[in-house]
Amino acid sequence: MATKLKALADPVRLQLFSSIASHVGGEACVCDISAGVEVSQPTISHHLRVLRDAGLLTSERRASWVYYAVVPDALDSLAVLLGASSAHLPA
Repeated sequence: MATKLKALADPVRLQLFSSIASHVGGEACVCDISAGVEVSQPTISHHLRVLRDAGLLTSERRASWVYYAVVPDALDSLAVLLGASSAHLPA
């Protein structure tokens, strides 16, 4: 779990993850998500690889594009962790 949280701690990676998670169809290629990110395409690819290696994204090559999708179990485990954490906060 620490690896997932560390991967999401970077603002660019969090933005990319959020963009993919909210994209129509639940998947996106770099061409779909790069418009709103102020880093180069190779840097975006690096960040997507970190998210994939952390188990937060899957990737599938289709012709010359790589499509990324959020791993559903990753969202569930993050929701459980964050829900459990907020239960321990003082009111």
